[in-house]
Amino acid sequence: MQSFAYRGKSAKGSIITGTLDAVDAGSVARTLNERSITPIEINQTEQAVVKSSKNSVAINVFTPKVKIEDLIIFCRQMYSLTKAGVPIIRAISGLSETKSIRLRIALKDIIEQLEKGRNLSSALSQHQRVFSQLFISIIHVGENTGQLDIAFKQLAEYLERERETRKQIKAATRYPTFVVIALVAALVILNVFVIPIFADMFESFDSELPLMTRILIGTSNFFINQWYVILGVILLLIVITKKYLDTQRGRLTWDHLKLKAPVVGEILERSILSRFSRSFSLMLRAGVPLTSALSLVAEAVDNAYMNRAIIEMRRRIEKGEDLARVSKSSGLFTPLVLQMISVGEETGRVDELLTEVAAFYEQEVEYDIKSLTSKIEPVLITVVAAMVLVLALGIFTPMWDMMGAIR
Repeated sequence: MQSFAYRGKSAKGSIITGTLDAVDAGSVARTLNERSITPIEINQTEQAVVKSSKNSVAINVFTPKVKIEDLIIFCRQMYSLTKAGVPIIRAISGLSETKSIRLRIALKDIIEQLEKGRNLSSALSQHQRVFSQLFISIIHVGENTGQLDIAFKQLAEYLERERETRKQIKAATRYPTFVVIALVAALVILNVFVIPIFADMFESFDSELPLMTRILIGTSNFFINQWYVILGVILLLIVITKKYLDTQRGRLTWDHLKLKAPVVGEILERSILSRFSRSFSLMLRAGVPLTSALSLVAEAVDNAYMNRAIIEMRRRIEKGEDLARVSKSSGLFTPLVLQMISVGEETGRVDELLTEVAAFYEQEVEYDIKSLTSKIEPVLITVVAAMVLVLALGIFTPMWDMMGAIR
C-alpha cells in the first residue's frame, strides 16, 4: 500500500486536496470518482517510517532479515486470534515478543500507529522490507470486506507453499554445489602442490615435454606466481556483473536467459508460472481489482522479464481487451494456463481454475526438482572425467615416454 496526495474538483466545482492510501494511482482515481470528486492531480508521497529512537538503534546492517517461517507463524496466530474476535491491537501486542528483531520492532511500531487511528494495512505499508506489497494488499482487502481472518489464513497458506518450494530447491542443488566446490578445491590443490612436484622431476630429465604437460606446468606457474592477477580478474568480473545486473536492461537480460537455460530453465519457468497462478488466484479471490492484481502479481513473480510482460498485459486490459486474449499474445503461458484462463473467464471462475493450475505446476516442479540431481550428474561426471583425462595426458604421458627411452 502506498500513500498518494491528490487534488480534485468536487461536484460543486470546489478544489479538494488530501491524501489516500492505495495500491496505485488508478485505485486512487477510482476511489475519488466514487466520492464524486474529479481527480486533477495524483502524486505518490514519500512515506516516513515512524520509529522510536530505541528501535532505530536496534536495527543495523548485521540484523538478520525476517525469515519466512516467522511470517507464517505470525499469519497463523493472527488468523486464530482475529477469528476468535480478539481486537487487532491486543492480538499484535501478544505476538510482538517474537525472536526476529526486525519483525518485533515492526510490530511494536504498527501497534503505535494503530493506536493513533491508522488502519492495519496502512501501518504495515510503513515496513515494506518486512511485509511485501502482496501481503499488504491482501490485508487491505480483508479489512474492507470484514474478512481479515480469512486474509491471514490465505497468506499463511501462500507463504507455506513458498517455503516448501525453497526447501526443495535447496535440497536439489546441495549435491551439485558440493561437487562444484570440491572440483574448485581439487584444481587449487593440483596447481599449487601436485603439478610443481612433477614439473621439478620432469626438468631434471632435460627432455622435451609433450604439449599437454607444458600447458599444465604453465598454468600451475601462472596460478602460483600470478595469483593476484587471477584474483583481480575474478573480483573485476564480479563487480562488472553486479553493476550490469543492477541496471534495468541487465536484470531483464539475465532473467530472460535464466528461463532459457538448459535443464534448470524449464524448472524455473514452471516455478514462476506456479507462483503467478497462485498469487493471481489469491488476489482475485480476495477481491482485488483485475488490473491492480496484475500489478501485484508482476512483483510477486520476481522475474524482470515476466514482470514486464505482465505489466504489458495490465496496460492492454486497461484499454479494453479481455484477459484470455492478452495472456495468449504475451507468449508467457503454456496452453494449459491459457485454456484455464479462457474457461475461467467464461464461467466467472478464474480464481478457482488458476488454483488448480498452480497445484498442477507445483507437482511438476516438485518432480523436476527431485530428478534434477540425476539430470546434472552426467554433466558433473563429464567434467570430472575431462579433468582426469587432462591430468593423465599431462603427467603420465612424459613418464611413459621416458620409460620407453630407458628400454
